[in-house]
Amino acid sequence: MSVSPTAGEVVAWGSYIKEICGINLDTTKGYLLETRLAPLIRETGAAGFSELLAKVKADFSKGFRRKVIDSITTNETSFFRDASPFELLRHKLLPECIDRKNRAGLRPVPIRIWSAACSTGQEAYSTGIVLTELLGNLRGYDVRILGTDISDKAVAAASYAMYGNFDLGRGMPADRIARHFTPQSDSRWKVRDEIRALATFKTMNLLEPFSFPHPFDIIFCRNVAIYFTEADKIRLFKNIARCLAKDGCLIIGSTESIAGICPEFEPKRHLRSVYYQLKG
Repeated sequence: MSVSPTAGEVVAWGSYIKEICGINLDTTKGYLLETRLAPLIRETGAAGFSELLAKVKADFSKGFRRKVIDSITTNETSFFRDASPFELLRHKLLPECIDRKNRAGLRPVPIRIWSAACSTGQEAYSTGIVLTELLGNLRGYDVRILGTDISDKAVAAASYAMYGNFDLGRGMPADRIARHFTPQSDSRWKVRDEIRALATFKTMNLLEPFSFPHPFDIIFCRNVAIYFTEADKIRLFKNIARCLAKDGCLIIGSTESIAGICPEFEPKRHLRSVYYQLKG
């Protein structure tokens, strides 16, 4: 028998979820808790949402906490999702980045890309595919793509790099699949080793303090800040600004804008795409 959360339970869970992963659930989202957390209620034997929350908070191993994050985060993604950012990458951002590095005499040419909120890895591997198609042989380049996500389950799937026919059928024509994936069965495909080698993945909460040893030339942070409060968005993009190279580029979701909330950035337009660079 399914149990619906009370209004008070929705408020309590909303506060806890915002604390652990930044997602802002308002009081209308009781249905989401009911659909996403029902399996955890059954697993723990909790009588309802209040008892489940108590069990999650009392679990010192944080295993239940990780399962809550895995359940609540959306992880909606696909290869070459919203094609225009990857056309922007191919025709403008990568060529200009490489030209700058060549003029500076950097050898091998370093290219640093971060896919924030990478989900199960499709964005990071799409970026790797663009690079290999654009440059061909990557000798002479030092390419490193970092994918991060708050969900341990998503990061594990990204690292494994195995995808089904449904995943590849969303945005991947057959010739591209044949070039960049190896069949594992009738319905499963693995990203080829030369592309897998470009990417590493790790679990990371974007609302906790973060820093990296080197700035990034390109940062993808698409369709994740839409779940945050305005204050958290400001904090996130200020932190991202500190991790972006001075000539680097930030790509956010097509329906998102940081104009007015993060004065460090200014929008730039190329054909149908908008990206952001640091002012000055």
